[in-house]
Amino acid sequence: MNTAQLAEFASNNIWLVLAFLVTLVLLARAWMTELGDKFSVGPAQATSLINHQNAVVFDVRPQADYDKGHIINAVAVPLSQLGTQIDKLNKYRKKPVIVSCRSGAQSLAACKQLRKAGFDPVYNLRGGILAWQSANLPVSKK
Repeated sequence: MNTAQLAEFASNNIWLVLAFLVTLVLLARAWMTELGDKFSVGPAQATSLINHQNAVVFDVRPQADYDKGHIINAVAVPLSQLGTQIDKLNKYRKKPVIVSCRSGAQSLAACKQLRKAGFDPVYNLRGGILAWQSANLPVSKK
């Protein structure tokens, strides 16, 4: 099929071409989301990692938000201070790390930083503390 025939087909079947393009975009988006989710865990998976693999949770929200409620035994490491506190976190280097924030966006950036610093495995808590609370899992104010 040459270019002229392709153009004629597209102009005669505009709705079919548009449906194909929309499908292609949706498939690409799903594929990209799946790649991003490779190192993400939901609240149930996080609980399993904590209970069965002794995973540690780093909470990267500001201290004031952490104080209002956080995952039990989570380590407060505000994202703005993460780079300067890597040495203090070295004692957790051999454990799986779950990073949480409010909704999962800031923790994703923190995960990248921690991986570059040699932490492995590092998981992003998908949906953050909001998803944790929505799953009716306990939070601490201590």
